[in-house]
Formats: sequence, C-alpha cells, structure tokens
Amino acid sequence: MDAQNPEYQYTQVKGHRIAYIEQGTGPTLIFLHGIPTSALLWRNVIPTLAKHYRVIAPDMLNYGKSDKPADANVSIAAQSEILLGLMDGLGIRSADLVAHDIGGGVAQIIATQHPERINRLVLADAVCFDSWPIPEFKPLQEPKAEDDMTPAELESMLRDFLPQGMHDSSNATEELADMVIEPWKGELGKKAFFRNLRRLNPEYTLALADELTSLPHKTLILWGQHDSFQKPEYAEKLASAIPDSRIEWVNSAHWITEEQPEEVAKVLGNFLRN
Repeated sequence: MDAQNPEYQYTQVKGHRIAYIEQGTGPTLIFLHGIPTSALLWRNVIPTLAKHYRVIAPDMLNYGKSDKPADANVSIAAQSEILLGLMDGLGIRSADLVAHDIGGGVAQIIATQHPERINRLVLADAVCFDSWPIPEFKPLQEPKAEDDMTPAELESMLRDFLPQGMHDSSNATEELADMVIEPWKGELGKKAFFRNLRRLNPEYTLALADELTSLPHKTLILWGQHDSFQKPEYAEKLASAIPDSRIEWVNSAHWITEEQPEEVAKVLGNFLRN
C-alpha cells in the first residue's frame, strides 16, 4: 500500500456508501479517526500493523470518501451504529479498536453498549467526559456561522487550525493540509463539515461516564503529552475510570500519528502483542 495514496474499498451500511482502507491478514484491528480527519490519519501507522493484523480503517459517515448525506444523523451514537454495521458486513464478530479524537467517543459507546464486539481498546487523544467541543470549534456552532463563511474561508481556517494541534508546527505541512482539506472543499464539502460541527457535544460521553468503570477490556490510553485540544488531564481521568487501563505518553500534541508515527506504531504493536 502506498501510505500517502492508499487504495480504498467501498460497501453499503444502512443505505450509505462507506469508504474504508483494508490491508493485511490476521486478527482484525480497526482504526477510527476524528474531526476534521479521515482514515488517512492512520496512513503512516497502518503498514507496520498490517504485518500482523487485518487492518480496517473506515472513513466515518460524512467524512473523507464516505457518503455525505444532507439529512443523516452524524452524532457519535449514530457513527457507532455505522461502525457496527460495517463490522457485520465485513464478517467481523469482534476486533481490537484504536480510536482518536471523536472516534474515541464512538469507541466508548461501543465498548459500553456492545462490549463483546471489542477485544482490546485504545483511546488516543479521545473525546471523553466534558472535554469537547474544543474552544476553537465553539464559535463555528453558532446559528449563522455557516452562512457567514465561504468555502475558501473554511479552507483557510483549517490550514491555520492544523498547526495548533502540533507540538512542532513544522509537522503541519502543506501536503498534510491539502489531504485534510480535500473532503471539505466547495459548498457541499463546507455543508458537510458544518453538519459534523453541529453534532459536537458531550451529551453522549457524559451519559456513559459512569459505565466506564465497568469496562472489561484491556485498555491503552495513548496521549500526546502536549495536546491542547484533548488535554492530558483527561487521559488521567480516563485511566482512573477504566479498571484495566494504563497510559502511554507520546512526545507530541494532538496529531500523534503525524508527529510520532513510528512511536505510535511501536506502542500499539507492543500493547496488542502483550
């Protein structure tokens, strides 16, 4: 697989076309992304893990190359049902699950409501409790924010946003920005992006917070020690709540797979093997 231009596959889930990357054979390992990224968040990690696992990395509904229906529910609760449908369609009874950002919220819902579908769990810089939406996105949730922003202005905003998630801003390359921005280009892309923004709220993660104390899964909490979006104290809070969990810190900010892909792959590999 060309890490920078991976081959996508497509399948129908609940009437929507869902795009996903698949590589490797062995036990199934699923990667989930967050906002504003896609499965490509994991492009520099997948080849290493695919040496030992059947890796599946989907674009969530309304993200990346997946369908962007104007009237679909794109909350993390709805995304959890899409992921379960994808697993069913691909014949996956259970899998190890690695989830970043709002993908981590999706993972927590599945872990608490369908614990039998997850073997081991990795929450990477994940939304949890009341950690989201981040302050940078709150103004964009105002009623007229979408009308007041052109597609070009959204693109400019996203380019300025990416370095804020880096410990070393030089890692926010133009190539990375182009990749992240591509699904949100034009008026239709802008509308899809704002649909996602409108569903950023902590109601689901707050509702299941008490249930985390009963999670049966061996859990790795993988976190950028300089993350200003999902702050490190939330990693500590997750570790206190989830019984069989431990924290691994990465010398990066929020975009751990961009700043430290080799370290992330190594830590994941060690956790999954053990």
